Amino acid sequence: MFPRTLGAAPRTTVPVILRATEQESVGARMHVGGLRVVDRAIRQLGRLRDVHVVVVDDGSIPLPRRLPRGMERRSMDGGGDLTAAIEQLKAELGPDTTMVGADLVWLQPARFDRGTRVVDAASRHAANDSIFNDIQRETVGLVDRFLNQKISSRLTRLLFVHLPIAPALVTLVAGFVGLYGALLVAGGTWQGVVSGFAVIEGYVILDGCANDLSRVRLHQTALGAWLDTVVGDFVNVVMILAVGLALWHHGGTILDMKMALVAAGMTLFYVAVCYRELMRQGEGDVMKLRWWFAYGQALKNVSGAGSHSIKGVMLLGRRDFVILLALGLAYFDQLPVVLLYVLIVAIVRAAGALGQLFTPDWRVRPPA
Repeated sequence: MFPRTLGAAPRTTVPVILRATEQESVGARMHVGGLRVVDRAIRQLGRLRDVHVVVVDDGSIPLPRRLPRGMERRSMDGGGDLTAAIEQLKAELGPDTTMVGADLVWLQPARFDRGTRVVDAASRHAANDSIFNDIQRETVGLVDRFLNQKISSRLTRLLFVHLPIAPALVTLVAGFVGLYGALLVAGGTWQGVVSGFAVIEGYVILDGCANDLSRVRLHQTALGAWLDTVVGDFVNVVMILAVGLALWHHGGTILDMKMALVAAGMTLFYVAVCYRELMRQGEGDVMKLRWWFAYGQALKNVSGAGSHSIKGVMLLGRRDFVILLALGLAYFDQLPVVLLYVLIVAIVRAAGALGQLFTPDWRVRPPA
């Protein structure tokens, strides 16, 4: 039935058969989260370590020309009993072999038993719901969770997943939107400042769309994470300088600009330390960095004594909260309060970064 004999899988690997036959063709061809179900299954299996995946197909489902590492294709020769051939293959691979259909959508990497089999429009809609609901569970910020993420998720689902556009391009477009918003703020007029912060809020939503798009398409890369971090830091620093410039040119003093420069400088110091830690710890997301004040834990999952205080301070200093607060204060013509708040946030961040520089490596090592 198969063109060549399959060798025994290494003992350190777990054998998995991805069945891509006529039986699964209806659901496998459907799109969920911007991907064909079969392509989603291949990408998810390709992310698993210590697995040996054999894709069995009979020509009824078009498959990618190149498969991920640790995955190979076995095509039927055009005749015979497919079920018997697959059973024979399972016997060759061993009793631990797992069978996965190419029409199955699942969320957790190896929990095939919790997947949704796509067979019609109703099951496709249910699979879409499960994917987009799952990415919202990872949201950290208060404003992101209750406002920004809901909008960005809706935009991604209705628009971006249907466009041939890479998440990195959406990130870059969002960065230009944020820069334009900062330029409006720098103009200093009430209308310009309020409109500028509204545009920057739109940048945050667009950036969320880029993150959502990379997750639902299973296209999360270290380069994409770095790009998102760099663009976000750039917009943050430019926004701080824009606030100082707006105050200086419209009723303020040179002290306002000096405060903005100090806040921007401390933010850049924090950013430099973060980039140093990202390279040292081999991460691409700042939320996954291990910090001295979190007892070597990542901020995303910090726990233990003092964790509630750490999370509270972190939430009040996150981009989503700061920008929405700035928008509200700008509406009531309280731009000096915005500058004071971003200065306090910058001081706290710089203090944390300074402590990280003088913390010995053993305090931030991952647990054994």
